[in-house]
Parts: sequence; structure tokens; C-alpha cells
Amino acid sequence: MDNATNTAHFNPSDRTTIKRLPKRGSYDRDTIHAILDEGLICHIGFVVEGQPFVIPTAYGRVDDCLYLHGSPASRMLKSLQTGIDICVTVTLLDGLVLARSAFHHSMNYRSVVIFGRAQLVTEFGQKEAALRAFTNHVIRDRWDELRPVKPQEINGTTVLALPLQEASAKIRTGPPKDDEVDYAQPIWAGVVPLRTVATEAIADDRVLPGVAMPDSVQCLSQQRFR
Repeated sequence: MDNATNTAHFNPSDRTTIKRLPKRGSYDRDTIHAILDEGLICHIGFVVEGQPFVIPTAYGRVDDCLYLHGSPASRMLKSLQTGIDICVTVTLLDGLVLARSAFHHSMNYRSVVIFGRAQLVTEFGQKEAALRAFTNHVIRDRWDELRPVKPQEINGTTVLALPLQEASAKIRTGPPKDDEVDYAQPIWAGVVPLRTVATEAIADDRVLPGVAMPDSVQCLSQQRFR
């Protein structure tokens, strides 16, 4: 499958082709990147010895590669690095869609589904870049505010890379779509927008006297998170 980064779209595969409500589907590379960059948690689905698992975890993205990380003792990471097929999903919930009938209630959302096989990252520089991506994915520029990472910390962390080769997005926006006859019903309908916000940051009790909250945290505390 040709997914060179100079193309504007991912080529849909049998697994990523949106079959139900295909008008909501998107294979646009920038759209998929934006959803991944805005999300914080992904869910990883995989099967080991006939037992399905779906595990929530953090992630980071660099170009067309999603990175996963954790302890070398992690059963999930041990399983994934054997090359089994996995499915990764990220969902952003944007609003509750309240229709005039229960049947047409819905949600506004943006989601991404990725299929593939993760690869163990062993090269030191790539592992460090992945850990930087994880950290800055949560708070922009946080990596540069921290003490330098120790080589043993990098070596003691398992990092897996999942190429974004089979990826698609599905998005719903807008008001409810009722049956035409129901628009005459005296029932309120509309959208309740939802968002995630960061509240005021709470300093750790052991922050040294005189150490100010960094700009990155102050900006996050004063603005909506997404």
C-alpha cells in the first residue's frame, strides 16, 4: 500500500473503509493527524490465546507513526511486540445530539481507527524522540522544562512504533436529523456541546520555594483543554 507522506490521503483498505454512513468517513491525512494530536488516550484492541483485550493508554505521534510506551513488564507491550494484529482507536466527544425522538438521538464526535502491527523500537535516538513526543503531547514544550532524561530511563522503557498505514476517521457534526413528520412536534431539540477543560493547577507539596509555575502549565490552566 502506498502511503508516502507526500500524499494528502491514506489509501482505504478493506479494514479501514467506512461502510456504515460512509459520508462521515475521511481518509484525509491532516484530519487524522489533527484528531490524534488533540486526543490524549487511545484504546488498543488485541487478542492473545483467544482472549480479547482492549487497553487504554497514552500515546504520541511523530509524522506518520504512532508511538506506545511502558514498562518492559507490561503484558500488553510484550504481546504487541510479537507482531500480532492490533486495532487502535481515538475518540473525541464534541456534543450530545438531542432529537425529537429517542431513535434519532446521537452524538457529535471525531474518531480515528488504525489497524496494523507494532514494531519494537531499539535505536536509542528514536526511543528518545518518541518519549519527547509522549511528553509534549500532554503539554506542549514540557520536555524542555524538565531535567535531562537519563540513559537508563530510556533503556528501561519499552517503546513500540505503529506505522499509520491503515487509518481512517469518522466524524459527525451538526444538528439532529429527525424524521420530517417529527419537525411539527412541540419538542425541544438541539445540540449540547461538550468539551474538556483544565482547571487551576495544584502545585506538588515538595516544589522548592521560589519555583514558579512554568508558562506551559499556566497557559493550560487558563484555557480550555480541548
